[in-house]
Amino acid sequence: MNVSLTLVIVMAVLYAAGVYAMLERSLTRVLIGFLLLGNATNLLLIIVMGFPGAAPFAGEAEYPGDAGPRSDPLPQALMLTAIVITFAVSAFLLALIYRSWQLGQADTVEDDAEDLALRARSVEAEQAFAETAGDDATTDFIDTVASPLRAIDGAGALGLLPDAPVDIPSSEYRRRSTDTDEDEEDRS
Repeated sequence: MNVSLTLVIVMAVLYAAGVYAMLERSLTRVLIGFLLLGNATNLLLIIVMGFPGAAPFAGEAEYPGDAGPRSDPLPQALMLTAIVITFAVSAFLLALIYRSWQLGQADTVEDDAEDLALRARSVEAEQAFAETAGDDATTDFIDTVASPLRAIDGAGALGLLPDAPVDIPSSEYRRRSTDTDEDEEDRS
């Protein structure tokens, strides 16, 4: 199977241009970027399909039992699915663009007050963290003494409340089980 280098280069350029266009604030450019990504995905599926020009089930074999070069039918089905998904999301983005233009006479996404407040809080949090953490600190557990784990029996070791239900046998259950054990020993 020989893959055309031109197809690979075109696919890579479409992916790069699509991602670049989707990072813009204009909804129209986001739509164009999404369409470029959809077409790049279709090219990727064409590339992995197999032998170019060969049918998926009946290749270049002279007889039905001969094994000739055949292409894989799964990427073709995936390509049809990708086309449908691209169409549906494109229709949704077109509706968003229309509604945005109808409401604000612009298709750009602007920062609102909540976005600006969130950005300010994140900057403050980063500054506070930078002030508290030392340059040589590689962990959150600074100046703590590590102790090995130890096994402790009882509900208190689990950190449970005294009246919390646990699977520890009660004293009455233990008494009854020891009584039945003693009775069995007496019988034997």
